[in-house]
Amino acid sequence: MPKEIKLPELGENIESADVVSVLVKPGDNIEVEQGLIEIETDKATVEVPSTVSGKVKEVLVKQGEKVKTGQIIVYLEDGEDVKTAAPAAEKKSPGKPAEERKEVKAQVEPKVEKKEETKKAVPEKPDSGKKEIAELKLPELGENINSAAIVNVLVKEGDFVEKDQGIIEIETDKATIEVPSTLTGKITEILVKQGDSATVGQTLMKVSSEFKEEERPEKKEKAKPEPPKAEAKAVEEMEEGKKEETQAGESVTSKIEQQPPILKGAAPAAPSVRRIARELGVDINKVPGTGPSGRISMDDVKAYVKKLNEAREGTAGFGIKEESLPDFSRFGEVERKPMSNIRSKTADHLCYAWISIPHVTQHDKADITELEKIRSEFNPKVEKAGGKLTITAILIKVATAALKVFPQFNSSIDMEKKEIIYKKYFNIGVAVDTEHGLIVPVIKDADKKNLIEISVELAAVAEKARNRKISLEELQGGCFTITNLGGIGGTSFTPIVNAPEVAILGVSRGTYEPVFVNKNNENGKGRLEPRLMLPLSLSYDHRIIDGANAARFLRWVCEALEQPMKLLVEG
Repeated sequence: MPKEIKLPELGENIESADVVSVLVKPGDNIEVEQGLIEIETDKATVEVPSTVSGKVKEVLVKQGEKVKTGQIIVYLEDGEDVKTAAPAAEKKSPGKPAEERKEVKAQVEPKVEKKEETKKAVPEKPDSGKKEIAELKLPELGENINSAAIVNVLVKEGDFVEKDQGIIEIETDKATIEVPSTLTGKITEILVKQGDSATVGQTLMKVSSEFKEEERPEKKEKAKPEPPKAEAKAVEEMEEGKKEETQAGESVTSKIEQQPPILKGAAPAAPSVRRIARELGVDINKVPGTGPSGRISMDDVKAYVKKLNEAREGTAGFGIKEESLPDFSRFGEVERKPMSNIRSKTADHLCYAWISIPHVTQHDKADITELEKIRSEFNPKVEKAGGKLTITAILIKVATAALKVFPQFNSSIDMEKKEIIYKKYFNIGVAVDTEHGLIVPVIKDADKKNLIEISVELAAVAEKARNRKISLEELQGGCFTITNLGGIGGTSFTPIVNAPEVAILGVSRGTYEPVFVNKNNENGKGRLEPRLMLPLSLSYDHRIIDGANAARFLRWVCEALEQPMKLLVEG
């Protein structure tokens, strides 16, 4: 009976993958760990190795197809051909499909490291047989983030590291974060240094996973010489093209699972195509693919770049001509300072949002006289929990309820596909003013948290943002943004929509104003009263939100602040 080789488990929440290439054909004799097919998930491109030796009888998949976990990909002939398998394969020959999957998880051993080193033409030292060397690479950092500056190297050669221990500190255009180790072992080689720029997938350092207890802190290995630039470049290019070479001695499953979560919906393109797109400054997710299942080819990237160049030729974008700056030093003393990564990214993002989104701003005022009394009464309880009951915290809860009533405000627009993406989750971003620039932490699942929980979390992430300790995860996934300038002053302003969101709420300083209160007094007439009025400014994307809906949304928010019962009745 022919032997079956199935697609193994690929990792948490990964049930299928695209076949990038088929590496064998009927009649081929294969060995254990020989690559059968190359697949691409939304996390990595890897080879699927054979778990047995034998002769290929039939290949059941082809390039461009989507395969599922557990699906049969290759049949091997039975009889004499299978018996020629290497002894190692005979020991591991499975009897059940479930055992096959376990073998795939357990059998990517040091041979992968040797294969990797052979491909990269990096001289390897004689193997003592006592240590397995694995590589720690820069993981995926988030959507459209392909590199980061190394601010600090937290370990040195010879140090013993535990899993999840910080090994380097990096700065992206969004935040400064620590990169944790995915292994436990001893650092044998560090390939980066402070001030370097590292790309996603680049090897940061090497770790020995076999050691003696007495070797841990005491014995330090000598630093290995830094590889020549030519070799380093070859290694980097190979790592970009082959993400399956992540760690020696790790299985296909563990290699994928040890990477941080990758955002779903990533564009279907090979690593080489992604690299070219990055070098050309193109967002791969915006390139329309013409291949099977919308797969993006090199020609698709070139066509997209050509289209952009034709649209922007002779302009800075959208018909705006570039103007060179004058020599300011002719008029007096000047000083030039480079933008920080955060400031540079903020400038690019807001410029894109302002140019691409047709902004309209709606203004209104909410009478928060009674709300302020309630806020003052409950604030001590919130402070005991570690937070502060602010207007911003209350607005997070109000805005969340408003998004449920007006779902078009909790959406994004895809102009290329002419589709509206409605979100069923409620994550609220809050703009935080820091000395490094504007940072927008996101309060996740605000609809599932009470005001105390929101207040405590808001205080925590704001502090982390100011200290540049915020994580990338805490900056992603926002649906709607609130920016509060009330602590500084002003009566109103026009906030810029935080694309790809479609609306943002600006808050100015509340002031007491004379308001005609329409209620009966002794004379049966209304009267003027001093009321605490809060100015609100709602900017929105006019492509998807009409002015009438914007006015209704903002009025709903005002009424919810004036009459909190509205949240319970309608929110």
